[in-house]
Amino acid sequence: MSTATAGGPTAPGRPGPSAPRRPRRVSALRTRPWAAACFLLPALVLLGALVVHPIVYSVHRSLFDASGTGFVGLGNYVELFTDDGTLTAIRNNAIWMAVAPTVCTALGLIFAVLTERVRWSTAFKLIVFMPMAISMLAAGIIFRLVYEQDPQRGVANAVWVGIHDTFDEASAWPGARPRPGAGLEESDGSYTTTAAVDAAGPADLPLVGVPPQDLTDAADARAVEPSGGEVAGTVWVDFTKGGGGEPGVIDPGEKALEGVRVEAVKDGEVVATATTGEDGTYALPTEADGALLRLPAANFAEAYNGVDWLGPSLVTPAVIASYVWMWAGFAMVLIAAGLAGVPRELLEAARVDGANEWQVFRRITVPVLAPVLAVVLVTLMINVLKIFDLVYVIAPGATQSDANVLALQLYLTAFGTGADQGVGSAIAVLLLLLVVPVMIFNIRRLRRENRW
Repeated sequence: MSTATAGGPTAPGRPGPSAPRRPRRVSALRTRPWAAACFLLPALVLLGALVVHPIVYSVHRSLFDASGTGFVGLGNYVELFTDDGTLTAIRNNAIWMAVAPTVCTALGLIFAVLTERVRWSTAFKLIVFMPMAISMLAAGIIFRLVYEQDPQRGVANAVWVGIHDTFDEASAWPGARPRPGAGLEESDGSYTTTAAVDAAGPADLPLVGVPPQDLTDAADARAVEPSGGEVAGTVWVDFTKGGGGEPGVIDPGEKALEGVRVEAVKDGEVVATATTGEDGTYALPTEADGALLRLPAANFAEAYNGVDWLGPSLVTPAVIASYVWMWAGFAMVLIAAGLAGVPRELLEAARVDGANEWQVFRRITVPVLAPVLAVVLVTLMINVLKIFDLVYVIAPGATQSDANVLALQLYLTAFGTGADQGVGSAIAVLLLLLVVPVMIFNIRRLRRENRW
């Protein structure tokens, strides 16, 4: 029978030495429950005072009427889903949740990927993230000015009008109209003489309604006498500063209207056209003899004033755009941090295998960043459910009801005219119920990641 020597094999039939057991970890909550309770108590008190108590009180208050003394059960909840204002708010919140987080996350992903390829990426990220340093109230005031209807004040309409006028020329004298008694009648914005004209005398066309500031650079009107069978005349502003002057007569100092289109019409067809010169005169060929003169509506169409960004149909997209301006930088920074952890070997291997940049982005970058994208998307979804400041500040009173969201409806119902805190508490409970599924999804995702 052999025996084990020092450092040699163990003798047959004799068990080898067992591995040392790891000490069993015992929870401090079991060994010293009172110490653990003392440490947890401040946090539990704050949690109860700031979270649990308001939730319980809101649920309790939502079962009572406006005065808080009459029990109405689920009556306030029934009112929620029969009130037009609340239904509009619910619909707008659904639009916000579907559009704003998605657009912010997509832009953040695009910015994060593209800035990896530029040398000034830090400066670009700083510029994109900078709106996060601005409060919601300040951002609302900024965009209220951006969306002003007047192109002289609103940046959005100034740009839009500039683009529009580049491709569609503005009218010569918007708002101008014939002087009463001048023998011109209106039809669909155009003005036509009531009697035919001939080459025997001047066919003058006196107008009024032009603002004095628009005539600062206008030349003085000049009377013209037809010659050679032409139909000629003058289009001018028949108004003398300080009063005086004779109606229908070109008085000294009265201003010419340059660029006005004049048409000669016979039997409903245009036989000749002319445009007034700097002194307001025009001349039509002999074909115009015996025709009616028409000033087309294009001469007097009101200047294009841009888009009503804060009107009923566009106010919600306009407010969402301001939110995206603020929060796209937040999404970009989080996604860029996740992108920094993507193994470069994977990307290079895909490129070596022949994948183009779009395939690398779609097949590798996006799947690897999926957990980060989920975090950004869920965070923004919770955030937009509470949106209040931007809508309250940007949307004007006339269209605030069209841009209404649940947080704003809660404020107006609970603290506005005819305050009803019972219905307001019901809206708060509804908001909580909408947030809970998103939070449950986020918690499950975090637990799943921890198990991995």
